[in-house]
Amino acid sequence: MAHTDSLEVIVQFNDAFNRHDLDAVMNLMTEDCLFENTTPPPDGARYAGQPAVRAAFAAIFAASPRLWLDFEDVFVTEDHGVSRWIYRWDNGPADRGRIRGVDVLRLRDGKIAEKLSYVKG
Repeated sequence: MAHTDSLEVIVQFNDAFNRHDLDAVMNLMTEDCLFENTTPPPDGARYAGQPAVRAAFAAIFAASPRLWLDFEDVFVTEDHGVSRWIYRWDNGPADRGRIRGVDVLRLRDGKIAEKLSYVKG
């Protein structure tokens, strides 16, 4: 993939994630995709394959229906990318906040094959 193609896939994924559009998110991931969540510490949960990753993202969206990511920067190569973000949630006065982090991404055949997420703090 060219750098511009990799960037476009990541931008589309980020936009779909912020819309909580689970179908669009999963359409941008390979069948054998891998997602490593930021929780639980220290290593985060690992989900492999479309069904497991879909279920993980569905649970994230259900737990925080007003979550969004502010993307600060995206770096790409032909088949890798790093997306720097601020994760924000608002589940009411007692449960709102933000945390900064990054996704380390591997792309294959025009889709995201791996999304490894890390946070500060």
